[in-house]
Amino acid sequence: MKASFVRMFSLGRMLVFGACIAAGTLGPAGPASAADPRGVNANSGTVGIVSGGVEGTYVRIAADLASVLDDGDTLRVLPMLGKGSVQNLKDIVLLKGIDVGIVQSDVLAYAKRERLLPNLDRRIKYIAKLYNEELHILAGPDVARIEDLAGRKVNFDVQGSGTSMTASLVFDMLGIKVEPQASDQSLALEKLRKGEIAAMAYVAGKPTRLFRDLKAGEGLHFLSIPMSAALLDTYLPSRLTNADYDGLIKPDEQVDTVAVGAVMAVYGWEPDLERHRKVARFVDAFFSKFDEFLKPPRHPKWKEVNLAADVPGWTRFEPAEQWLRQASAAKEPQATAARKEEFRTFVEQRGVPPQQAEKLFEQFLLWQARSPQ
Repeated sequence: MKASFVRMFSLGRMLVFGACIAAGTLGPAGPASAADPRGVNANSGTVGIVSGGVEGTYVRIAADLASVLDDGDTLRVLPMLGKGSVQNLKDIVLLKGIDVGIVQSDVLAYAKRERLLPNLDRRIKYIAKLYNEELHILAGPDVARIEDLAGRKVNFDVQGSGTSMTASLVFDMLGIKVEPQASDQSLALEKLRKGEIAAMAYVAGKPTRLFRDLKAGEGLHFLSIPMSAALLDTYLPSRLTNADYDGLIKPDEQVDTVAVGAVMAVYGWEPDLERHRKVARFVDAFFSKFDEFLKPPRHPKWKEVNLAADVPGWTRFEPAEQWLRQASAAKEPQATAARKEEFRTFVEQRGVPPQQAEKLFEQFLLWQARSPQ
């Protein structure tokens, strides 16, 4: 307990200090240099990223971003703990020193519906869709099905979190009225063990560290979420297996659930501002070094990322859109050559004359260019 407290206290001090540096409210501990007395150069490449709670996937993704991209000179990445998707969205818009945040893909529609902030289409954009996060419903030993939670206490995480938003939507879609609680996830797990609540909801990329070491002997178990048309209009079907949580799920079992996309959101700075240029450098480094995120010891969720994937209802940040267009144009000659070689093999196997094959390939490229998909 003491070691855990010290770790959390130290982490909290580090993140508060990082936030102050990013916001410009703390200066360097000593004189920066005679040539740079106010540390202007030290702050010129700083990008602040708000993530999630200490047990979640967001904070590990943000830590990976800092490890891979931070060069200490032209780009300095400062991760910060956040309080979930809704609060992260507000922080990106309202707080100094925060340029980028990791949020759930459904948060923008939710914020517009609830009218949380004005002009969100102009102020919030995205760099890339990251990965999918699964909704975990962990219940006590006296709960067999998710329907059994009706009228009982279920923790939805702290107010403003992505879990709170998604859990409320999912339970509404299922028609199950519960008594929502608003404890942080670590405290909720202790309450669940003591029987003070019936279940807890947690949106996180599997396997989440909070549940990874739990054992079935404690009586805790995951609940399946029945699929419905309403759910599948908003969320993706997913499942939890023994490979994710071998202490809670048997090798021959699986738990049906839903998943929501995680998005790297960014404030829509005007192109002529320095903050825009700093984030543009971050985007270039992120895309250029993306292969580094696919190697150990980076989080396995990076392997799910498709940088070119669109996010419905969102607008991509202009430097990210430009980088992807240029990368696609650079690869087009090689891609065309590869397609042509495959096409040549195809027609040779079918005995098509070479002159006719060349014309057919040109017609194929023309058809492909005009195709809407």
